[in-house]
Amino acid sequence: MPLTSAPSDPAVWPVWHYDGVSAIRRTPTLRVEGDRFVLSDDESEADGDSATYAFPDLVAHAPVGGDAVFGLAGRPGWRIGFQGGPPADLATLLPRAARYGGPIDRFGLWRSVLVLAVIAGLALYAFAQTPALVARLVPRALERQLGDVMVGDFGGRLCDNPASAAALNTLVRRLGSDPAEVRIGIANIPVVNAVTLPGGRILVFEGLLKNAASADEVAGVVGHELGHFAHRDVLESLLRQLGLSVLLGGLEGNIGGYTNALLSTAYSRRAETSADDYAINALSTAKIDPVATAGFFRRLGGNVRKPSQSAVVLNYLATHPIASDRAGKFDAAKRPEAAYTPALTEAQWHAVRTACKGVARKPFTQFGF
Repeated sequence: MPLTSAPSDPAVWPVWHYDGVSAIRRTPTLRVEGDRFVLSDDESEADGDSATYAFPDLVAHAPVGGDAVFGLAGRPGWRIGFQGGPPADLATLLPRAARYGGPIDRFGLWRSVLVLAVIAGLALYAFAQTPALVARLVPRALERQLGDVMVGDFGGRLCDNPASAAALNTLVRRLGSDPAEVRIGIANIPVVNAVTLPGGRILVFEGLLKNAASADEVAGVVGHELGHFAHRDVLESLLRQLGLSVLLGGLEGNIGGYTNALLSTAYSRRAETSADDYAINALSTAKIDPVATAGFFRRLGGNVRKPSQSAVVLNYLATHPIASDRAGKFDAAKRPEAAYTPALTEAQWHAVRTACKGVARKPFTQFGF
């Protein structure tokens, strides 16, 4: 608030005043002294008890009955009022009353809504990109430790043996990854699925192996999981879910839950599509026929329509693109001139399919399998 000195001839103005201590309304006069003012009346002048205040400490309040009203910072209940509004001679010394609505009122409601909507959209976009950036900053060693912790949830369900482990490592190499970085195994779980955990831990469920007609079909699924590892999708997903839980935690339960599910599903489908593209490229480089994987997806898609077989495809299709669309992409990747070779030998495929044979399933109550 700009301040100017009062006129050379001291001027006084009548005001009404509450001191914030008593409920007595006084009618002193206000006299300007530089950037300060003095409130005095007959009684206070007689006692030599006139009060001095600083103009910058005044706070404008809403008018009352046409009177301009001002409070004093740090003094609740303290008020002075000018009948009929503030004197023109004091305009440069008194603070202006805040305009209703502030900047939004001056800028316009709908323009403000549009600007705020754009800002919110940009903020949401920036938030959506943050997990991907943060995931790439997490050291691989730390991510590997997280995967080791998570694989403990499958304790008692891993059923690898030297022959099956060697066969799976061969498949990983053919698909362009290093078994030293990607640790792949088999879980004795009767569900058609494969999962990637942080740090390159890939688990192929026994249910998927039993429903696969050949190693070529499994190769496409493993290539897909290798895509998740290469893109660090799992760590990014964990960070995204954590962020969404915090961001949407203040919303009403159902709204927050539905919004979280929609955003997560949209991201999941994009990540799954990207992982399929990675698998197609890996199969092409390894000279493994992608049509086998296409056939596998078509069988899964057909089973979805049979209620008695719904458990077979439990999680695998829930967050993935439509099976027929995925199958079409793998079909389209076939090159007539390519000389394809089986993903594994018959002996290696047999070792993988029978890895869990004779291994008793231990209770796995956490996930209900």
